[in-house]
Amino acid sequence: MPALSDLRWTELPDPSGLLLVVPVGATEQHGPHLPFTTDTDIAVALAEALDRERDGVVVAPAVAFGSSGEHQAFPGTLSIGREATELLLVELGRSATETFDRVLFLSTHGGNVDPVRGAVGLLRREGRDVRAWSPRWEDLHAGHAETSVLLALAPERVRADRAVRGDVRPLAEVLPLLARDGVRPVSPTGVLGDATTASADAGRTLLRRAAADLAAFVAPWSAAAGETREPSAVGRARS
Repeated sequence: MPALSDLRWTELPDPSGLLLVVPVGATEQHGPHLPFTTDTDIAVALAEALDRERDGVVVAPAVAFGSSGEHQAFPGTLSIGREATELLLVELGRSATETFDRVLFLSTHGGNVDPVRGAVGLLRREGRDVRAWSPRWEDLHAGHAETSVLLALAPERVRADRAVRGDVRPLAEVLPLLARDGVRPVSPTGVLGDATTASADAGRTLLRRAAADLAAFVAPWSAAAGETREPSAVGRARS
């Protein structure tokens, strides 16, 4: 189905049973080699992959700003904070459910976890059929996973010659430091993980797995709403 940005209100089919997928990203530093819009680009690509594989999916314009305060010490990061992100998603969810039966927030930025969870919880308590889903990468930020995914989606946007090995300590060890001090004291380059090991092949594998996880998450929800077509093999995501 065409994305919402390509439709006029008179062209929208009966929204009963439709799933609106809202890509929720961020605008923040992603090391010296990836663009500020990395999270948003990945969210849009996964939403488009789901749209290609299932009937009844409408992709909304992306939410390109989120809670990125941990990256604020890096010039160019644009954060609206946790409270504003949660409020934005609550109001967006309330508006969207006036038209669409179901709304999925597809979030690809770790800093948005709490705002997304809070927004979904409130919207569901209001009786709205809203859920959230996020991919599970094996490292934290601008490392092997995100760099590989961007190499698969848009290699021309990756400065591979500037990729570096950042802080590679386990999440449990790094997370308290990030919460207390932000990213820059932990990793002056902004990379958490090892971007030098990235490859497009690895990115395609990560995208296939994430798209399959997303399809599996949506399938029973869609079936309950009356959708009958099963998803085929996934993994052709692109920006």
